[in-house]
Amino acid sequence: MNVSVLARRGPDPGAVRMEPAAAGARDERAASTRFEEQWTQLFDAHYARLFRYLDRLSGDPDLAADLVQETFIRLYRRNTLPDRPEAWLITVALNLFRNVRSTVSRRARLLSVVRAIGVHSDPPVSPGPSVAGAGAEPARRVREALATLPEREQNLLLLRAEGFSYHDIASALGLNEASVGTLLARARNAFCRAFEADDAH
Repeated sequence: MNVSVLARRGPDPGAVRMEPAAAGARDERAASTRFEEQWTQLFDAHYARLFRYLDRLSGDPDLAADLVQETFIRLYRRNTLPDRPEAWLITVALNLFRNVRSTVSRRARLLSVVRAIGVHSDPPVSPGPSVAGAGAEPARRVREALATLPEREQNLLLLRAEGFSYHDIASALGLNEASVGTLLARARNAFCRAFEADDAH
């Protein structure tokens, strides 16, 4: 076919229809790559601090690691970043922890009933001196003092200790940002009183 016939026919209409689809696929790939890069940056920046927060809250490093991993998996499946990624991560991690804690609490109640029924079971083994001595470690005392505080105060102290901003703490805990400083000061005072009370015993 000669060139003059091609010129009269103009461009192939099929090729014109394909271009937007190809451009859309390219944009989708670029957006996916951008999200993965942002997700990786968030993971690198916040995995350790979320782990420390949940570890201190739960006293169980394995559980903390599982919950942080699940939090980041949920963010990845979301495939878009929320407006406040840090607050979103805290909120999801805290909700996962609450779910686990309520399940554990239900199981503990059931076990206590079972133990009450088993009156003929062997008596509990008391810990040896080395184990009993380990109970006086500062970490245990901190955890016990923290456990005397209401959940909100625990979360305020632990999140602030990990360097989260007042804005992110307020968003995650459903507080007014302007009140976070005052609430933190009260929580610190309550913690100090509980810690000193433990020290006096």
